[in-house]
Amino acid sequence: MTGYLIRRLGQAVLVVAGVIVLTFAIMRLVPGDPAVAYAGPKASAAELAAARARFGLDDPLWVQLWNYVRDLLSGEWGTSLHTRQPVASDLTTVFPASLELVGAALIVAVAAGVPLGVLAARYKGKFPDFSVRLSSMLAVSVPVFWLALAVQTVFASNLGWFPVAGEYDATLDTTSPLRVYTNITAVDALFTGNWPMLTSTLEHLVLPALVVAAYPAGVIAQMTRAALIEEAGQDHARMARALGFGETAVLTRFSLRPAAGPVLSLIALVFAYAIVNGFLVEAVFNWPGLGRYAADSIRSLDTPAIAGVTLVVALLYVLANLVVDLLQSLLDPRVRKAG
Repeated sequence: MTGYLIRRLGQAVLVVAGVIVLTFAIMRLVPGDPAVAYAGPKASAAELAAARARFGLDDPLWVQLWNYVRDLLSGEWGTSLHTRQPVASDLTTVFPASLELVGAALIVAVAAGVPLGVLAARYKGKFPDFSVRLSSMLAVSVPVFWLALAVQTVFASNLGWFPVAGEYDATLDTTSPLRVYTNITAVDALFTGNWPMLTSTLEHLVLPALVVAAYPAGVIAQMTRAALIEEAGQDHARMARALGFGETAVLTRFSLRPAAGPVLSLIALVFAYAIVNGFLVEAVFNWPGLGRYAADSIRSLDTPAIAGVTLVVALLYVLANLVVDLLQSLLDPRVRKAG
């Protein structure tokens, strides 16, 4: 187990190093001059020179790369050109809101996708199977931006069942101010007993979380169905049937755990996809997370902020894969030997 863990950590470090180098290259290839974006289009030559000196833009590329890596390791991720604040500080502020949205969406996706996959496998070739496959195909195929607008129009604007946009009712900042510990509003409201804020946050979270969860839920349902059908044909499943166990018990008690490996791997992939989809959903629902920060950064050609967002997403993806690898190794010892 220790050797497997060391190999996986080594691979994760190499991937992160590659992402850092790639991010640096993209920053230098983006059209425009960051010094102009920082100092302003009407800046004098002296002001532009000072901006270039501040960001080290006149140094050789290898020196810039070295300084970039050194600053990242020391926690200095540069200064945002549009907020004029440290990028690390900005990300600390906006990332928890995205984590709140994507975390809720993945909980919904797993809670819906796995049972639907089991249902489809249990009734393979019958109406429940057809219904699950059709609904999962629609969930995977519908563009997330269109789905967000449709859901917002129907359930928020027309029916009025949920709030249209935002993270919570802004009036609560005055009537029920929140004590911030984690910057995840629902968690802070729960821990501090701020029930009006918690209720409002959950109401605002429902629609965007369901939209972000649509694609992962569809993919997880399809993968669970396929993995269970494959496992149900193995010797251990046939032995369980011979011992008198029903098909539902064969799937849930004897096939679900061996089938969990591919599903866990898929969850790591859809996690990264949910982060990206969350950017579009945040724009529709005015959710104050990474998506809005990234959009503002792109509009202002804020390369330090863009690089910071890219690194955060990459690190999350690597971490998710690492956690899934470890869970797979615990569920199936064959994974450790193969790895």
